[in-house]
Amino acid sequence: MAKSAQEIPGSHSFRVLLTGGAGFIGSHLCEALLARGHTVLCVDNFITGQEANVSDLKSNPAFQLIRHDISLPFKPEGALDYVLHLASPASPPDYLKNPIHTLKAGSLGTLHALGIAKAFKAKFLLASTSEVYGDPQVHPQPETYWGHVNCVGPRSVYDEAKRFAETLTMAYHRQEGIDTRIVRIFNTYGPRMRGNDGRAIPNFITQALSKEAITLYGNGSQTRSFCYITDLVDGIQRLMESDLHDPVNLGNPHEISLLELAKTILRLTQSQSPLTFKPLPIDDPKVRCPDITRARQHLGWSPAVGLDEGLSRAIEWFRKAL
Repeated sequence: MAKSAQEIPGSHSFRVLLTGGAGFIGSHLCEALLARGHTVLCVDNFITGQEANVSDLKSNPAFQLIRHDISLPFKPEGALDYVLHLASPASPPDYLKNPIHTLKAGSLGTLHALGIAKAFKAKFLLASTSEVYGDPQVHPQPETYWGHVNCVGPRSVYDEAKRFAETLTMAYHRQEGIDTRIVRIFNTYGPRMRGNDGRAIPNFITQALSKEAITLYGNGSQTRSFCYITDLVDGIQRLMESDLHDPVNLGNPHEISLLELAKTILRLTQSQSPLTFKPLPIDDPKVRCPDITRARQHLGWSPAVGLDEGLSRAIEWFRKAL
């Protein structure tokens, strides 16, 4: 077997397998890893990922795009230093449309990704989610909170898939000695989100730029916390290089109501789009805000991009994309 990058004297580059690498977060992480001199094997089945997200990376000899569903067995060639498992539908419309595939990505996909890490003696990082907290009864949410999830509700296909993925990851760490990391990702936004993603920021921006009514659910008082993509990617890379095995929240602790978010986007786009209100979806969380004390203390990480700045960048990208 070829030597891994970390075994080559004087080398600080790694060979990384990244599942879900053509998705919104995955593509930005691919880009950041390549910029640091790492080699990236990007695995995606394009159920929600888009080849256009990584098209600019294809000319880089350190990048390889592999079309594969990680819920099916997969044996990469060569050595690996890291396995980063991001593959899964992540927006409510996507996982409600593909419930079984979402469950497979979290269960079988995680099992196969961990098996690859074990076989190559690679470090492993699981991209989990703030959805493991469900509709929280503790606010803000620390990693020690066990959550409040309806295990038979429509959203459970994503919530429980990620909760199981975390359990499986810790089992491999404890029994097999795999060097694992778990990141719980809170709402993240930025360029390369799909306009029909179904999440608040791409919905609101697309509707505002298209002069359509902005759709809010309930009365818009439910809160979220939005982290810009470059901050998240920085946090993930810091976690990769740490020795933390317990879950770590990454997100922006600045909390805002969805009604206030809609009004902010109207202001930044100078749109006259009206607001329209629809019934609240089943099990939609009323609040969502990360406690990032662990990330601050152990990773030296906190978000740097403010909401107005991040939204302005995202709006500019969507203007060109529409």
